[in-house]
Amino acid sequence: MIRALSAVTLATADMPRAITFYESLGFERLHGGPRAGFTTFAAGASFLNLIAHPAALERRLVWWGRVIFHVDDVDALHARVLALGLRPHDEPRDAPWGERFFHLTDPDGNELSFARPL
Repeated sequence: MIRALSAVTLATADMPRAITFYESLGFERLHGGPRAGFTTFAAGASFLNLIAHPAALERRLVWWGRVIFHVDDVDALHARVLALGLRPHDEPRDAPWGERFFHLTDPDGNELSFARPL
């Protein structure tokens, strides 16, 4: 039986840039760093990992899926994202499946969703 998702690992062509991006969103770095080949952030009881992969830039996918993070305040995070000069896909909205959410793409083309159950 699967009990939980432990971690998601995303490839990055530029570890320092990716770390700056995720830390600016409020992710807490646990291991690794700008010169590391692998960096781990806390994501609630789970983890978000970044792995340095220079070819990630060359093989950018049109769409692979998305990682969804639950947050305390979707609208506050959206405001923070805008203040950082980032461009989310759209404004936060309520979904028929019972979440308020918005999407954002990281500098390597990985799609992220930030949501809160309604």
